[in-house]
Amino acid sequence: MSTSADPRHAGPDRAARDDRDRQLLAWLGAGLLAGGMPTHEVEDDLREVAWTLGHPRPQLACSPTGVMLSLRSGQPATFEQVEGGVRLDQLSDVLALQASLRAGRISPEDGLARLGRLRATPHRYRLPGIVGGGILTGIGIGLILAPSLPSLLFTLAVAPLTPLFVLLGIRSRTLRTITPFLAAFTIAVAAFLAADSGWLSAPLWSLVAPIAVLLPGALIVTGLTELAAGAMVAGSSRLAFGLTQLLLFVMGAGAALAVAGGGDALLETTRPVGLGWWAPLVGVAIISTAIALMESVPVRQAPWLLVTVLATFAAQTATYTVTEGRWAGAFVGAVVAALVATLVEYLRPELPRMIAFLPSFWLLVPGSLGLISLTQLELGPGAAALAIADVVVVVTAIALGVLVGSALAAPLRHIARQLGLPHLLRLRGRRSSARRAAAPRAREVPRG
Repeated sequence: MSTSADPRHAGPDRAARDDRDRQLLAWLGAGLLAGGMPTHEVEDDLREVAWTLGHPRPQLACSPTGVMLSLRSGQPATFEQVEGGVRLDQLSDVLALQASLRAGRISPEDGLARLGRLRATPHRYRLPGIVGGGILTGIGIGLILAPSLPSLLFTLAVAPLTPLFVLLGIRSRTLRTITPFLAAFTIAVAAFLAADSGWLSAPLWSLVAPIAVLLPGALIVTGLTELAAGAMVAGSSRLAFGLTQLLLFVMGAGAALAVAGGGDALLETTRPVGLGWWAPLVGVAIISTAIALMESVPVRQAPWLLVTVLATFAAQTATYTVTEGRWAGAFVGAVVAALVATLVEYLRPELPRMIAFLPSFWLLVPGSLGLISLTQLELGPGAAALAIADVVVVVTAIALGVLVGSALAAPLRHIARQLGLPHLLRLRGRRSSARRAAAPRAREVPRG
């Protein structure tokens, strides 16, 4: 009997399997990159999956906008472009799929099918969730950045514009380019006019809260993290793009200052306070809820987001109180965010580390500090130099904190991947099988 008739040799040939695996790895990498993960981490994750699929020496090159890979040196290569971002719930699905592939608990064909349906996954809370989350984000960040009654009232008045700017960036590529300028100009005009009328003090701090979700702070810090990890091309391009967006926000605020006709008093950088110690804590809780609504995170996972955000905020605040150094608070906050997110992944394997980490990362608000500092250019180069130097130190401290926290968390992450998630997948499989087996019997039970 010929070997072709042997069932052990049935199925696609080597070339077809290689084509399938290249497409799977390319789609998987594009999904991880669309979620905002650093390129060097994506390359490491893809190598692990490739090894599981039987390709021990893949050739990989990731950038923020795409992934190119070949299964072996000198073999055909595949390029997959990253087309826009994905929500946190979609990134969670990609990470869970990656873990399943690495553990050998899902076939490549099923993996391709699930990745092909990823973009079509509807938002869990639909438009009301996006709108409500956008409004709550501005309020929560306002309670942290500018905890005073006038600033809170201003944020409440303009926060409904936040989801409008978010939707503009999602719906249109053209509008996405100018959204930073439009958002900063619109909110800054309102803040400067309110301050000129005596209703608002320190308008710079107040205007940041409604647009903080749009600021590229995470983008800039991720770029610095990639540079520190040796991903020079990806880090440089991401950093340049983030700084360009930040400059568009600054230009919008500068144009608003010219329209409002105010003087240098409108650029006062003294942080407004007055609501008490409780205001930032309430803001942290509101931000966690807002992120869950905007990013379509399941309700059962929201408390774990709150745990990581609270831990980050507590570490950042305590360190700043003791050292009086903003950079020290940012560094310790980033380290704690990485460690706690990994611990959450170990305790709740259905919540991947990056999903718990990103909201805590956004709480460090490097973009807000950058906007406030760069706006000082209106006062002259001398005033701006010290402010810009301060924000560069803070952003660098966050990037170093991320690297240190990730290095310290590596052993925990290895345990979570090897023990936690496979155990969860086995448990889910047993529960699903039990439900399927029980369903026919339940229908056979006669009623009353």
